[in-house]
Amino acid sequence: MKTQDFKYDGERKLDLKKASTNGKEYDIDKKETIEKTARMLPKLEELQGKLYAEAKEGLLIILQAIDAAGKDSTIKHVMSGINPQGVIVTSFKQPTSAELAHGFLWRIEKSIPERGYIGIMNRSHYEDVLTVRVNKFYKSYNLPDRCIDASDKDFFKKRCRQINNYEQYLSESGYRIVKIFLNVSADKQKERFLERIDNPAKNWKFSSGDLKERAKWDEYRRAFEDAINATGTKIAPWYVLPADRKWLTRYLVSKILLETLTDMDPKYPELSDEEKARLSDCREALMNEKK
Repeated sequence: MKTQDFKYDGERKLDLKKASTNGKEYDIDKKETIEKTARMLPKLEELQGKLYAEAKEGLLIILQAIDAAGKDSTIKHVMSGINPQGVIVTSFKQPTSAELAHGFLWRIEKSIPERGYIGIMNRSHYEDVLTVRVNKFYKSYNLPDRCIDASDKDFFKKRCRQINNYEQYLSESGYRIVKIFLNVSADKQKERFLERIDNPAKNWKFSSGDLKERAKWDEYRRAFEDAINATGTKIAPWYVLPADRKWLTRYLVSKILLETLTDMDPKYPELSDEEKARLSDCREALMNEKK
């Protein structure tokens, strides 16, 4: 199983009806795959430590999905072996009135961490071409007439262009961008919703509004498909991952993260001769210290 199988960078078009939600077409063993995921964690930790120390590049991971696809659990599990000091997770909810009074990328820019960090976005600027599109929220925005296009298609085509330009800017500012869509099936979402309703410990995760959004399943799928096809690029590719089996999703996300960090090849900073001499002096002082 190669991560390239799930990658969309503009070379091919995504057809979500044909995209796997469970990965059962691959001959993989659950126990072996979980063990492989665990073996990746020490290497991820090592590379993340170098990334933080070098502070030359940053890594942005953007997670998008329909409800109950497992975004939160994926973040928690994959990041479990990484030093939290070097990871910043931002969850984007419904925009505030202040955020709506700015351009849609304003709140995103505020969340970009310093280079050296891994920034994880649980939802992101893509909500503005997904949820906003499906629910037509932009119709109520206080925008001048020149900013409202004659059709939804034109409006969101323009937004996708703006997103591509912004991600190009981030890339040229020293950030690697990985975008992940967790592709859950309608049947699995239903199963997880029922679990949230039936399990008192998970009741807080469910809202009656979730069913209203589920009723728009086809509209959301079209919006995701269009957005991924419009914004999958070489510098900011999408990975459309099967999300019905969480152990497989976690393996693939870990593998994508490891491949990306390996390609970035961060290194611990090299000290100058003067700095090395100071270290030597400090070591000698410590060795000769009398208490």
